[in-house]
Amino acid sequence: MNLPPAPSSVDALLFDLGRVVLDISFDSVMAIWAEHAGCEPAELARRFVVNDSFKHHETGRIDDAAFFSGLRQSLGIGLTDAQFLEGWNAIFTGEMPGIAPLLAGAAQRLPLYAFSNTNPAHVAHFSQAYAGVLSHFREIFLSSSIGLRKPDAEAYDHVVKAIGVPASRILFFDDSAANIEGARARGLCAIHVTSMDDVARALTALEI
Repeated sequence: MNLPPAPSSVDALLFDLGRVVLDISFDSVMAIWAEHAGCEPAELARRFVVNDSFKHHETGRIDDAAFFSGLRQSLGIGLTDAQFLEGWNAIFTGEMPGIAPLLAGAAQRLPLYAFSNTNPAHVAHFSQAYAGVLSHFREIFLSSSIGLRKPDAEAYDHVVKAIGVPASRILFFDDSAANIEGARARGLCAIHVTSMDDVARALTALEI
């Protein structure tokens, strides 16, 4: 349940990227991989799992080549690294509708930060493709750079310390219920984002 923040109760805003700032679609990934592999996207989607290789990629413990090598085994397809990368980056389908003006307005009042579970391939792609909307953030905390990922407690503690204000004065937006629970457990105020209306209502409550 999202409780509206009280005016003047927040010193910093922290945003997840996927499905909060940037829209993503795993269907787009599977469609491209399936086309290269000559199989059905639904079959690849059934085989794809968030395993240790996926998590190690997001915490910088393995590189893109090692991750793609693991996918060849788990998905049973013989794509090249370039073909895997093409599909992998197709996950980003644009900005979330309406987020850019919300961020622009909020940035006039409070410092904005982002915190994303992501990997080097995606970072290289979205940093260029979406440089405009991402420019509103003073700093973007990347799991693959800090070696920690949501919803682990240490990840939130690291980000709170880096921002430099009490956790209770940070308002965090994320589309994952597990990540919201993890943030609240570490003392952050958090909004579970199911649509841009959730972001807009929270900012309105802050009189932004």
